[in-house]
Formats: sequence, structure tokens, C-alpha cells
Amino acid sequence: MGRPRILILGGTGEARQLAEALATRGDCNVLLSLAGRTEKPAAQPVPVRVGGFGGAAALADFLKADGYHLLIDATHPFAERISANAAFAAEATGINTIALRRPEWQRLPGDRWRDVRSISAAIEALGPSPRHVFLATGRQGAHHAQAAPQHFYLIRSVDPVEPPPALANVDYVLDRGPFTLEGECALLKQHGIDAIIAKNSGGAATYAKIEAARLLDIEVMMVARAPASAVRTVDTVEAALAAIDHLFSPAMKRGV
Repeated sequence: MGRPRILILGGTGEARQLAEALATRGDCNVLLSLAGRTEKPAAQPVPVRVGGFGGAAALADFLKADGYHLLIDATHPFAERISANAAFAAEATGINTIALRRPEWQRLPGDRWRDVRSISAAIEALGPSPRHVFLATGRQGAHHAQAAPQHFYLIRSVDPVEPPPALANVDYVLDRGPFTLEGECALLKQHGIDAIIAKNSGGAATYAKIEAARLLDIEVMMVARAPASAVRTVDTVEAALAAIDHLFSPAMKRGV
């Protein structure tokens, strides 16, 4: 085998860090695939393709046609469809596959979490009385707020919510993490927030809102992840690199 060909399904900071580490080593050919949901994605250290594949079977065909040796699913923990497609493609093609998933956040003393299964369940759990809600689930989940228009919503996303939800009492913040504890505390106080809806994404970039909620005694509706797929999973970039070395070290050492 020549230089291993690796397809990374990305969109996370971990995907970028892994791509950068592999680019620095220079002993494999890497393509980073982004879904294209962010209008201005960050610069990447390896060649990039943007857009979906057209389903699980099409992803399998792409892997076979271009002779890939390894598929790495480093998408967001809540990108459930592409992760399911990756698991299908791995089984269909027999190509080695690794999922890179940062660990979930864990409840700490002082956290007021209510575990929910979805954004819509979180909206329902807010109750009938008007509340000031920080909807921190990105633009794709914003439309769920229409089911409970009695609340005030602060909606934060990287790109504008289009079309905007039909809400009378809403403010928007366009921003990209990482966020600071000081900044999150100020944001929550400014808008009088008494409930936060968040996905249990894990990682450090957006954890400050959870810390701020703990300090300010704010309830968090924590949306749980879907059950993990059967794909081999690692939880750090370093572990992913070690797994890649284990799979391909002879070919990499030859540099052919």
C-alpha cells in the first residue's frame, strides 16, 4: 500500500486538529469533508470538500471510487445522520473506520440539569409560565421555540437563523466559540435568563455557558446524545493518531 488515503468527516475543532497533525507529519493523504452548513468556515490545514455525499450508499461509493483506506467520523456529536451514514459505509465497504467523539459533559455539584431527549422536549419542559430562555442549540433547532411562544428567547448561532422563527419576543446573537465564563455570565445577566437549552456537546469551546449557569443558579435543559454507533470510538485527537499509527505504521514509515 502507498501513502494511506484518509477521509475525515469534519466540522469540529477536533477534526481540524487531527487534520493539522496529519498534515504536519506528511505521511498520508488527507481530505477533510465539511457539510457546508456554516457560511464562512474556518481555514483548514488540508484539502477540503464541501457538501453532502447524497446518502450512505453514495458515501460508500465515494470511498471505494477514490481508494480510501480509512474513514474518520469527527463530526459534531449531534450530527446523527452523517454518523449513521458513516457507520453504514464502513460496513458496506469494509474500510477501517474510527469515530472521534469528545466526552460528554458531566454533572457537577451545583448544576441544575434536567435531562431531555430532544430540543422539542426541552421546550416542553420549560412549562407554561413565561420564562427567559437562552436557546444555545444553534440555528437548526431554533424553529422548535415556536411551540411555546410565551417565552422570551435569546438565540445564538454562528450564522443567521433563516427563516427566523415566528416569535414576538426574541433576540439574536451571532457569535462563534470559544466563549469565556466572564462573557457568558454577562450575557445571561443582561437578558435575565432563567433557563438554558443546550446540547451535551462536550468539549471546552462552549462549556462556559454551563459553568455560568452553575454560578448563577440557572436551570439547564440538557439534550442528551443519541446512543453511540458500533464504530470504534476514541475521545481525543491523540488517541485517534495512535489508532492511525496502529493501522498504518509500516506504510507510513516507508513513506511510499
